Amino acid sequence: MAIQISPSILSADFTHLAEEAEAVARSADWLHVDVMDNHFVPNLTLGLPVVEALRASASLPLDCHLMIEDPDRWAPAYAEAGAGSVTIHAEAAKAPVRTLRTIRSAGARAGLALNPATALDSYSDLLPELDMLLLMTVEPGFGGQKFLDIVLPKIRRARELVRNSDADIWLQVDGGVSAETIERAAEAGADVFVAGSAVYGAQDPGYAVDALRAQAEKAAG
Repeated sequence: MAIQISPSILSADFTHLAEEAEAVARSADWLHVDVMDNHFVPNLTLGLPVVEALRASASLPLDCHLMIEDPDRWAPAYAEAGAGSVTIHAEAAKAPVRTLRTIRSAGARAGLALNPATALDSYSDLLPELDMLLLMTVEPGFGGQKFLDIVLPKIRRARELVRNSDADIWLQVDGGVSAETIERAAEAGADVFVAGSAVYGAQDPGYAVDALRAQAEKAAG
């Protein structure tokens, strides 16, 4: 699995989202869209109308991360709106298998996210239903947080589970990914990296993506 970088527009200038998306179009693999409802997490960000607008204007596929209550109800609409990947949280989903299958049937990749304190092995039986497993490396809700090294053993365990399964699953990390932390996450086994302020806080976001990718590729061997 090749290293992939998914810049998070949570750290972008919301008044110029189309331009911010274009700034990483040459170098990134995905555009990460954090959807928050101020209920599941204590922050309110983008919703379906903005995702639909981005889908019409951005050249990168959209990687939608739903940090919301009742993802079973709302996730299919993001897939139907054209998102290339839709990730729901295990802590919020009441019918994860049905929802993941509905996402896939709508044409998107299906992802499951786990918060730092959520046990991985409790969800290992769901691996065949996944295209991507997202391990949060911060507590979800706000950008700019410090990477939690306590998640590194979980990343290693997730890589082991994926390797031993018959499923082709991407292993994504989200939170505090930067030039100082990406190598540790890559060494542990992650292959898809969400980076917000490390990309959009840089003078040249496209160059920042290239630099992060080079670091991760080197660390992954």
